[in-house]
Amino acid sequence: MNLESKWKEQNVLVTGGASFIGSHLVDKLVNLGSKVTVVDDLSSGTLENLSESKDNITFIKHDLEYTTKEDLKKIFKDQNYVFHLAAVHGGRGFITTHPADVCSNASIDHHVFQACSESNVQNISFASTACVYPTELQEKIGSDYKLKESDSNPKNLDGYMSADIEYGWGKLNSEIQLLSFVKQYGLKANVLRFVTAYGPRENETHAIIAWVYKALEKMDPYVIWGDGKQERDFTYVSDIVDGCILAAQKITDGTPINLGTGRRYTVIDVVKMICKVMDWSPSKFDFDMSKPTGALSRALDNSEAKRLLGWEPQISLEVGLKKTIDWYVKSHNPKGSVNPDLLLEHNTKVAT
Repeated sequence: MNLESKWKEQNVLVTGGASFIGSHLVDKLVNLGSKVTVVDDLSSGTLENLSESKDNITFIKHDLEYTTKEDLKKIFKDQNYVFHLAAVHGGRGFITTHPADVCSNASIDHHVFQACSESNVQNISFASTACVYPTELQEKIGSDYKLKESDSNPKNLDGYMSADIEYGWGKLNSEIQLLSFVKQYGLKANVLRFVTAYGPRENETHAIIAWVYKALEKMDPYVIWGDGKQERDFTYVSDIVDGCILAAQKITDGTPINLGTGRRYTVIDVVKMICKVMDWSPSKFDFDMSKPTGALSRALDNSEAKRLLGWEPQISLEVGLKKTIDWYVKSHNPKGSVNPDLLLEHNTKVAT
């Protein structure tokens, strides 16, 4: 993969840059020599996430949902590239229990797309999700089918499209909205579809960190949402970041690109891998069938990412889990019990 020297001295805006994936992207861009501006309302992100780059960036605290054209004009002025990751988001528990909140993304996205168009940004990268895919393609445990970009094609408005709950429909509609700016105003854009990203700085509403958190607290019985047979494609954050940067270099027509490993793991198997790394196991596992679980079997076909970007994942799940667990254990002190609110609300205040 070639992350070109073109990023040196480029003005780059990262919305949602204080959050999990955004902060890692900021660090990478700073290392590549970019002049980075971060805009974030800190609703889920933290300034601590930006500690590695804080002295080399411009930070703007701003709510992109409740904003004005004048504010947007100032923020987006002279930006060469925009990575748009700002969103109301979270893990399966959060997006399932906050259906109205996640619909706010339509406003956030429109404001960003319009600001990019009016500011003559060279390319905008939009963070989308595997939730844009039809759930009927993901209903069979043991399936070897990998979701293709064509399974949910925002360029074919006469074709069939479906998505996974309100969050997925919102992201799919925003992909369509972004393409409307490409068609009407000539905006240069690319779309990245993430799947179960994980790594340091992620919060406990997301699967991997929730499972690490439960192990750190020695939850026993250890409660797993669903029957544990659900299958997921886990992508480490540094691979996501590299894919985003490559897409910004090579895709300008709004084409969506899958960023996933294409490999499935069951929930119970990953939980057991985490317990092994942490050298602890519960006496038993309990399976809570009342909790949201999402699609039964999900993995992304990454052949287009390989063909168009020269991208493929570099970090195995085993290595990624070790890195993530090392970070979490070093940055969190066990309290002796699991706070259930922490698994559903990304702004829950707890001491670490």
